Amino acid sequence: MFALRRVKKLKGKLPPGQRAVKRILSRHIGSVPKFDPQKWSLMVDGEVEKPLSLKWNDLLSLPAVVSIADFHCVEGWSVLDNKWEGVAFKTIVEMVTPKEIVKYVLFTCDDGYTTSLPLAKLGDNDVLLAYKLNDKPLSAEHGAPLRLIVPQKYAYKSAMWLRRITFTSQRELGHWESRGYSDTADPWKSDRYSK
Repeated sequence: MFALRRVKKLKGKLPPGQRAVKRILSRHIGSVPKFDPQKWSLMVDGEVEKPLSLKWNDLLSLPAVVSIADFHCVEGWSVLDNKWEGVAFKTIVEMVTPKEIVKYVLFTCDDGYTTSLPLAKLGDNDVLLAYKLNDKPLSAEHGAPLRLIVPQKYAYKSAMWLRRITFTSQRELGHWESRGYSDTADPWKSDRYSK
């Protein structure tokens, strides 16, 4: 395991309209799903050469990485220097080999929540499928067993309770994006709502 460091944060600065808080608040749209490690799986499919389904132990056997990254909620709060541990998203990309037509990735969660991002925005070293936060397993309220972490975006792009990753050629608006929130979700541009 090795530590990855963020490179885009301006030291000591918060994005516009954000205030620092001490812990990540729990925010979700429905009830917290139950996790059974014997039944859980992550499906990776769509326009890929090698679709796969990972059981919990399969996921844990992949190389683990650590990322120290800030976490910015669209509500205006940020938690600085979180220690996330999990699987680099790049590892999943290498395993499934997306077809040339792929431009986007759709993330679907246990509770039906969805979000999508351009594949090009998921190539940073700090983009993870995280199962630990600050050296402890993720709590159910914070997305356990697995959550996407995309530090350069508002937190609604960091989908909790992840169960499916679909590589596509077309952009699909997710839960909040289809309700008026920005699809680009850049906290450094205060890009909270679609224009």
